[in-house]
Amino acid sequence: MAKLVYEIVQHDGGWAYKVNDTFSETFPTHNHALQAAETAAAEQRVAGSTDGIQYEDAEGRWHDELAKGDDRPDTEVSD
Repeated sequence: MAKLVYEIVQHDGGWAYKVNDTFSETFPTHNHALQAAETAAAEQRVAGSTDGIQYEDAEGRWHDELAKGDDRPDTEVSD
């Protein structure tokens, strides 16, 4: 699995963290965004339970998969 990088960026008149093309909520300060990114990155590494998931792909087809609870990504915060 690829590493998830939480990048701290200016966004909507404040600061946010961004993973790929997805932005977090906007925070009033750089430090608030950094703290939120560090928390989110740490939570992504926590193992959970193995569970079944369903999702719809871009063509409208549904898929059933088993999501392993210990299959967690590496994370990093880029400031």
